[in-house]
Amino acid sequence: MKPLNFKAWQTKVQAQTEMALNRFLPSETLSPEILHQAMRYAATGGGKRLRAMLVTAAAELGRYDEIALSQAIAAIEMIHAYSLIHDDLPCMDDDDMRRGKPSCHKAFGEAQALLAGDALQTLAFEVLSQENQLPYAQRLQSLRTLANASGSLGMAGGQSIDLSVVGLLPDLPALENMHALKTGALIRASVRLGALACFDVADDMLQKLDDYAADLGLAFQVVDDILDAQADSQVLGKTAGKDAENDKPSFVSFMGINAAKQYAHDLCQRAIYSVQNISADTHILQEMARFVLEREN
Repeated sequence: MKPLNFKAWQTKVQAQTEMALNRFLPSETLSPEILHQAMRYAATGGGKRLRAMLVTAAAELGRYDEIALSQAIAAIEMIHAYSLIHDDLPCMDDDDMRRGKPSCHKAFGEAQALLAGDALQTLAFEVLSQENQLPYAQRLQSLRTLANASGSLGMAGGQSIDLSVVGLLPDLPALENMHALKTGALIRASVRLGALACFDVADDMLQKLDDYAADLGLAFQVVDDILDAQADSQVLGKTAGKDAENDKPSFVSFMGINAAKQYAHDLCQRAIYSVQNISADTHILQEMARFVLEREN
């Protein structure tokens, strides 16, 4: 069977993601209107949808439940949107632009943006807990996966470490650990949620997929650091040069541009290797690794 064209697949998943978010997000006309408008502003109509793509790619390795897949896509993107809203706030990275438009707090004010992030976070778990055809224990695994990836031992913990090392230059293991939590945890959760949307998920496949996602998540952050140092704001869709401006440690500040590029390449190759022996068509997952390495924003 001829592999699916990756670009066509990506476009399909992005459209499905918008449909899922529009289905589960409250209407802008539902009170409190301004809060729901802010939630939709931050969550819909932009972004690469990398996490939704990873959920879908993992789910397509098996026989998945369509409702569970839609729930997982919406939930992971809501958590990601909430994290971006909070990350852009003046008390965090203080960024005025996100996805090529004013950050949520610039469009709606800091208080409404903070509440929009809070509401997106809780809505993600509500969506993921809704009925589908999967066994109850498997649905509980999905909830636990998202909670662990979002909390103090995942994304929030990584963000806390990130704030605490401003002006410092940690060693490579410490830098890797910070980003494995801050960025990598949600990427690993995306892949696991996709696999858990399947009726026929196996433990050995989950382990190989987790190895893949761990390397991919770190590679994504290395590339992000490279883009922050080299690209311009219009291409990125967010303010470039924020790491240097805020005196935050990055893979570029630690090892330089060329070494960082080689490190990202090596991580993506390791990720590809992790899924080559899975007894299913992992073409899309391998293309996802190349997509992360070659992305421009």
